[in-house]
Amino acid sequence: MGAETESSQEKPEQERPKPTLSQEQFLSWKRHKDAAVSARKAEVSSKRAEDIAAGTVQMNGRELFLHEPWVFDNSRY
Repeated sequence: MGAETESSQEKPEQERPKPTLSQEQFLSWKRHKDAAVSARKAEVSSKRAEDIAAGTVQMNGRELFLHEPWVFDNSRY
């Protein structure tokens, strides 16, 4: 019985304290994360533009209007 009470008293002491994060550390992390997300979006966008130029992917309406606006010209009818 004595061993059980001793081990139950040690559990709270063994828990790790939560690490504190300063505002500067958080802002630095956030800048890096935003830069990584931005770089990934730019990479995907440029890959999509290359694929459209090569004709390997189907364009959505906006892309079709930007690359082939003559398709939407109703003045000839």
